[in-house]
Amino acid sequence: MGFLLVGLFLVLMLIGVPIAFVIGIVALIGILNIPYTPEATVAMSMVNGLDSFVLLAVPLFILAANLMNSGKISEKLIDFALAIVGPIRGGLAHANVLVSMMFAGVSGAAQADTAGVGKILIPSMLRKGYDKETAVGVTAASSTVGVVIPPSIPMIIFAGLTNASVGALFLGGIIPGILIGLAMMIFIYVIAVKKDYPRDKRVKMKKLFKLFLDAFPALLTPVIIIGGIITGFFTATEAAAVASIYTAIVCMFYYKTLKLKDFPKILFDTLALSSLSLFALAAASALGELMSYYQLGAIAQEFFDNNIGTRWLFILIIIAFFLFIGTFMDAIPAMILFVPIILPTALEFGIDPVHLGLIVIITLAVGLITPPYGLCLLLAAKIGNMSIERSFVAVIPYIAIVLIVLLFVAFFPNIAFYIPKLINPALF
Repeated sequence: MGFLLVGLFLVLMLIGVPIAFVIGIVALIGILNIPYTPEATVAMSMVNGLDSFVLLAVPLFILAANLMNSGKISEKLIDFALAIVGPIRGGLAHANVLVSMMFAGVSGAAQADTAGVGKILIPSMLRKGYDKETAVGVTAASSTVGVVIPPSIPMIIFAGLTNASVGALFLGGIIPGILIGLAMMIFIYVIAVKKDYPRDKRVKMKKLFKLFLDAFPALLTPVIIIGGIITGFFTATEAAAVASIYTAIVCMFYYKTLKLKDFPKILFDTLALSSLSLFALAAASALGELMSYYQLGAIAQEFFDNNIGTRWLFILIIIAFFLFIGTFMDAIPAMILFVPIILPTALEFGIDPVHLGLIVIITLAVGLITPPYGLCLLLAAKIGNMSIERSFVAVIPYIAIVLIVLLFVAFFPNIAFYIPKLINPALF
């Protein structure tokens, strides 16, 4: 029966059925064929999969991102970022990366970054003489830091699966996220010099300070979120609620770019996007129940025990596996399905759950810009009116950059753990 289910999974994927429905259909058929198992098991598994306080953070962080985009906070961040890096050759492309890093510190949603920033910067880059490959490639690739730099929705999900510290994961993502952003900017500079991309005039200090004040309320958001979680003032879910309320207040009363009439559409968009992620998560929970019946976790652990002798080889296998899975599956269902299977073996090899989480999340971030699933790549390609094939070629150098940083984090974990250990050694 197991082989038939795997075959069904692959067939449904190949004919283009959405991944959430693929997972749900396979789980339903598989569980219905288990002897003496009531049909209600599927529904119960799906409900139990969503019965977690921490999962409330998912729609709330998506709401914060939508409020940012509707309230045009992203425009304030773009203006400030451009004032900082604009004078560098290829300044607009550098600003694209920098504003993605800033945006990541507020929303934790990479797709929202691609949509919000891309709609502004891709047309601007094309008007300034950048080719489509650079405009689309930079926008899609830089948005991947949205799931690495805290707050991060996948980090919250991973913490819920493994009981790892959300605070440690958030702090651990800071340095890898910054390294990815800086490495991309170095590559952009090389390309900009080669293609003679334009640069802006240096902004006077007075104007720079004014732009900083305009962007300051938005820049304060990650400080409130991470600071509150680390100090224990509120949980990750409460932090997401605070972020949404704070963003709404800032947009309505400070920037005055958001009105009450805008909220129905914002809430509808939030519900639509949240439902996709949470339904996939619920379906993955049901499939996880089926995988438990077939004892896939024990089989995987036995395989690794008998065939994998070192933790480094285990890490490389995990990276390769999630790179493959990420090409056709979102990070959330991928983690729900496979993290419980690999976690016992990782612990046996002495891999800290926070370290494993960073490896898995950064690896799955690559899936956001690899077809056929890559949502960020699809969004950027659509905005730039460029084919998926050309867009994928454009992001290949940036994928290499993310993988290099990933290997550093995987094999030199103290790089990522420096800030968590510095701020709160009790997290480890």
